[in-house]
Amino acid sequence: MDSQALATELIGYQTQTKLGVIDLASTPQPGNLVEFQERTYRVLERRHRYQFRKGKYHLTKMVLYVEVLQSLDDMTFIDGEWVIGDANCRFNARSQLLRCAVNPQGPCLGCSHYLPLDRS
Repeated sequence: MDSQALATELIGYQTQTKLGVIDLASTPQPGNLVEFQERTYRVLERRHRYQFRKGKYHLTKMVLYVEVLQSLDDMTFIDGEWVIGDANCRFNARSQLLRCAVNPQGPCLGCSHYLPLDRS
C-alpha cells in the first residue's frame, strides 16, 4: 500500500452492502466518480474513521456510499463541471448529485415537465 493511500470501503447506498475495499490517494467529494472492478460509481456520501493513538486522532479509513453510474450519456458538461441530466432544462438542479426537483430519478429524455432554460 502506498504511504499516501488510504483504505477506502465502498458501500452501495440503496442496498447498504459492502462492495469492496480500495486504496485511494485522494479523498473524493460527493458527486465525484470512482472506478472499481470495471464499474463506475458516483460518490453520494463520504465518512471518515479515526483512531486515537499517542494522544492524537489519526485518519485510518474512509467509507464511501456510492451508486452505480449507468452511463455518462446522462451527464452534461457545463461551466467546467459535470451535471446530471439535461442542463438546458429549466428544472435541472445543475448538480452532480441531484437531477431536478420535478423528476429526480429521470430520465430527462421525453420528460413531460421539460421546459427550455430562458437564457435572457
